[in-house]
Amino acid sequence: MKKYLLIAFCSVLLSAKAQTYQPDHINAKAIAVYDKAIQQLSDGMIKDAFPLLLRSIAIDSNYLDAYLSLAGAYGELKNYAKSVECYEKVKNKDSVYFNVYHLPYSINLAGLGKFEEALNAVNIFLSIPNISERGVKSASYRKRCFEFAVNYKLKHPVSDYAFAPVNMGDSVNSERSEYYPTLTIDDSLLVFTRRGEGFREDFMESTLRNNIFSKAKMINGDINNEPSKGAITVSSDGDWMIFAGNFHRGYGDFDLYISYATPQGWSEPENLGPNINSGYWDSSPSLSPDNRVLYFSSNRPGGNGGKDLYMSNRLTSGKWGPAINMGPFINSIGDETAPYMHADNQTFYYTSDGLPGYGGTDLFICRKDMNGDFSKPENLGYPINTIENEGSICVSSNGLTAYYASDRADTRGGLDLYTFTLREDIRPFKTLFVKGKVFDAKTNKGLPCAVELIDNSNNKALMRIQTDELGKYYIPLPSGKDYTFTVNRKGYLFYSELYELSKKQSDSTYQKDIALQPVELNVITAFKNIQFPTNSYQLLPVSLIELDKLLQVLNDNPALKILIIGHTDNIGKESDNLILSSNRAKSVVDYLISKGIPANRLSFKGYGSSKPLADNASEEGRSKNRRTEFEVVGL
Repeated sequence: MKKYLLIAFCSVLLSAKAQTYQPDHINAKAIAVYDKAIQQLSDGMIKDAFPLLLRSIAIDSNYLDAYLSLAGAYGELKNYAKSVECYEKVKNKDSVYFNVYHLPYSINLAGLGKFEEALNAVNIFLSIPNISERGVKSASYRKRCFEFAVNYKLKHPVSDYAFAPVNMGDSVNSERSEYYPTLTIDDSLLVFTRRGEGFREDFMESTLRNNIFSKAKMINGDINNEPSKGAITVSSDGDWMIFAGNFHRGYGDFDLYISYATPQGWSEPENLGPNINSGYWDSSPSLSPDNRVLYFSSNRPGGNGGKDLYMSNRLTSGKWGPAINMGPFINSIGDETAPYMHADNQTFYYTSDGLPGYGGTDLFICRKDMNGDFSKPENLGYPINTIENEGSICVSSNGLTAYYASDRADTRGGLDLYTFTLREDIRPFKTLFVKGKVFDAKTNKGLPCAVELIDNSNNKALMRIQTDELGKYYIPLPSGKDYTFTVNRKGYLFYSELYELSKKQSDSTYQKDIALQPVELNVITAFKNIQFPTNSYQLLPVSLIELDKLLQVLNDNPALKILIIGHTDNIGKESDNLILSSNRAKSVVDYLISKGIPANRLSFKGYGSSKPLADNASEEGRSKNRRTEFEVVGL
């Protein structure tokens, strides 16, 4: 219901109300002008009604209904300050007549962020005798929202945070509505949806050069052929786009489709199939930065409310696994939409109108831990969330800048895209990026395979990236940590190497090319991260990362036989070093046997310090000489 019609609405909220204001004493000319204004408001011509309302008030300054309609019209245009000013003029002139208008007054106070005053106003409204059931229900909902806002402010004092959304300007925005922004992982390409004629929606793109976005243009290729489309997400490397489309060939209302980048533009969309799509509404896609998980919203049966968030894992075959409801921890009895997984692959944003908030649809954040479990969703707070409906959000790779759609006062028309700086406590984790190529060490040919990243602080896999058909990969990683890169591919020895990134600069890209050695007789490979305490042959836990990869190679190649070789530096007696190196090699063999590898496929030998790789005169050289290797001795 329009706010400027709240006079009619409020008249039914009370079964009886005392009043001192006498509308029948108002100047007839003022009433005639006012009636014309009401007609304009009823026809949706809000701005055209303002001169008439102001003229009506100029004729008779005691015309409180004109002030109230003016307050409602200002509220409809989100000019909450002017709305509150008009309501307070009525309140000051006749507090008794105004009493029932404490509800719309409270809503506009909340629009200004004055939640304590709004809560007081709605409580006054609820204290009025004989309020209709409809009035109690509406006011009680607002009261819950205002109480939430007051409590949130107490728990999250952010007095130094300045929320200042900036319109992205005429290069991106138009007189049409723009929404659903998404970015490639390097922030170089912005993709979004623009409303066209009727139900048509077009996918647009704008490139970032020298911190300036280019003039948006329609995305080239078959992706824009169909008129009825919606939300879109772009893969981290910019090679895929997954979007919602309402096509005749789909499974239901809206389905999810994928299109691939080609030299001729974006390919003809392909339906993602029955594991993703249903006979209902499936939309709001978001790809994880490693392209391994697809998040989306659906109103299919079996959920927690209206629209729920779902996820699907990409299988090793390249197909998408069955959709999994993200559960009541994430979903509510209301609608959850617009999921967005940040480039850090841990920070997750989405919208909900069923979780506690400020009213309408709010934005929420939760974070994924190393076990893949999500934290409790947290409201992003005011002034990012307001009493209005907040839509989709995406965040730059550095976690500082957010992009979202809004119809603020400086909109070019409808929804525009805006940027703003995220408050520190709701920013994603600082991230750095590693790119490279996996290739055959003998032929230099690129190898498609999986690259697994293990967090050395807990020895748990953080991410598993599938390279493209040329062996290229691009990985976002939380900064401040050291990782082990591991690669397994049938017919090749495993690759494992510690990559110390804890001291590397965030928001930077690092190169890591990986050469895989084919399984061949007499090939010797050095472990990169087999570790023992000083003068001990007890394997440290971090060593199991590589040993488990070797275990997989042995299981994939049942005829393979290997020799484990131990080496030390030249510190201490050589006889002791020989024994130590032999025992360390034996510890590796014992571990593999404990995991089911037959003993006749394994052997070990220690060389002490007799085969150095570097000069033992420095600690750097000695660290290179302290090593464990394995040699292929049988196929």
